[in-house]
Amino acid sequence: MPEQKHVEKIDEVQVEHIEKSLRMIADIVKQKGREILNEFPITPPQFIALQWLHEFGDMTIGELSSKMYLACSTTTDLVDRMEKNELVERVKDSKDRRVVRIHLLDKGTTIIREVINQRQGYLQGVLEDFSREDVDILEKNLRYLYDEMKRDAKSWKSF
Repeated sequence: MPEQKHVEKIDEVQVEHIEKSLRMIADIVKQKGREILNEFPITPPQFIALQWLHEFGDMTIGELSSKMYLACSTTTDLVDRMEKNELVERVKDSKDRRVVRIHLLDKGTTIIREVINQRQGYLQGVLEDFSREDVDILEKNLRYLYDEMKRDAKSWKSF
């Protein structure tokens, strides 16, 4: 039998503070990311598309549109501009020639790595005043929160 977790009712004020902190952290990371992006010849939506392709590999316009919550026509325009700038290319699927996938090119991968490296450098600087133990606890708890949210999101999709 799976181990049962004993969970006390969590204080609503504490939940409110956690939600606000997560939202504000996400805003700061997004803003810092946009500052870093100013050094590169791409727009924030193009960067988001490159991140999805970097993380999950080649995908169709429809798949990318779904991940980005954009209309297919908007994603097509985005991909057209990225293809023109040699960040991505359209390739026919090897199993079904009717399917076209968006493939990340070396220039796109380089930009992703550079921006992520700079964001990680920023975060490392912020964390320098934390103890090693606090960083370990933060990492563990963020991973746990993400895993729980991911598991919860999958259960929504099954309805």
